[in-house]
Amino acid sequence: MIKPGIIWGKHYKQLIDKAKRHQYALPAINITTMDMLNNVLEAASIYKSDIIIQLSYERAQFIAGYGLNKTPLECATIGALMVATHAHLLAKHYGICVVLHTDHANRRLIPWIEQLVNLSDYWYKQHKTPLFSSHMIDLSEEPIDQNIDTCKFWLKRFNSLGIGLEMELGITGGEEDGIGHELNSIKNTDLLYTNPADVLKAYNELNHLGNLSIAASFGNIHGVYKVGNVRLKPTILQDSQRLICQQKNISLSNIVNFVFHGGSGSSRQNIMEAIEYGVFKFNISTDIQFAYSQGIYQETITNNNCSYLHFTRKKILKKMKEVFHLLGSKNQTITSHCS
Repeated sequence: MIKPGIIWGKHYKQLIDKAKRHQYALPAINITTMDMLNNVLEAASIYKSDIIIQLSYERAQFIAGYGLNKTPLECATIGALMVATHAHLLAKHYGICVVLHTDHANRRLIPWIEQLVNLSDYWYKQHKTPLFSSHMIDLSEEPIDQNIDTCKFWLKRFNSLGIGLEMELGITGGEEDGIGHELNSIKNTDLLYTNPADVLKAYNELNHLGNLSIAASFGNIHGVYKVGNVRLKPTILQDSQRLICQQKNISLSNIVNFVFHGGSGSSRQNIMEAIEYGVFKFNISTDIQFAYSQGIYQETITNNNCSYLHFTRKKILKKMKEVFHLLGSKNQTITSHCS
């Protein structure tokens, strides 16, 4: 049995393997405040689902506070340390496994990742665990060889501490905390659909170096969009899996660990199809942010009640119940189900 709390290394791999084997996905929630983190952990505990907590650079900076007499990099590093310390202290008491992850970091934000890995070095010496379970490096705007070479360097570094790496291939439309593109700015819409040959190349050069996951684009858009406005093609994931298996002459169906970005607003059919093709991590930020803001609006505007945090909690618990049911992760925690 795996102990509850923040997991990394081999236990994170076991979590991924179980999700893919039983065809469910873990919700990955971008948190903005400490109370939102607490609410999400509570929901995961109630519904016995393991969960991925994500933090972006800008949200880490916000949590530290803009009033600090520090550089933005220093603020974001302090904010990330605050969240990680909070999560490490709290997660183990909720009886589920938690993956702690940093979201989209482009070339400009790699110094932030470097700072966090340095902190993980220190944290590991003190606690025998890294600070974060995994980090995302998003160099999807760069040539693929450059993307892979940078990820190769960092995956080796991460793996020495049991930290996983998530990379992005192809462009996810929309914007995530200042990183990304509005749809109107993407002149070549083919970039929204990753070429399976690129997945093969990245897998061959990186997978043996550590715990690798790939955010391959198949029309994904950050934020909630109207049905029919974006055409998702989850078969790109299936084609990528088949290509790799054919090249390696193996019979495994889902050898790649795929990530679904821009999950909010997606149809159930697209979600189930993506999970069938190897998606284990489902990013769903906007829907949770909406639930949080609805709790504030309802109590401050509608009910003239400024004590709104209790109601944001109720809204998040309700939304998370829907998410766990949709992704099939309810009652699947590996703290009690290791088969």
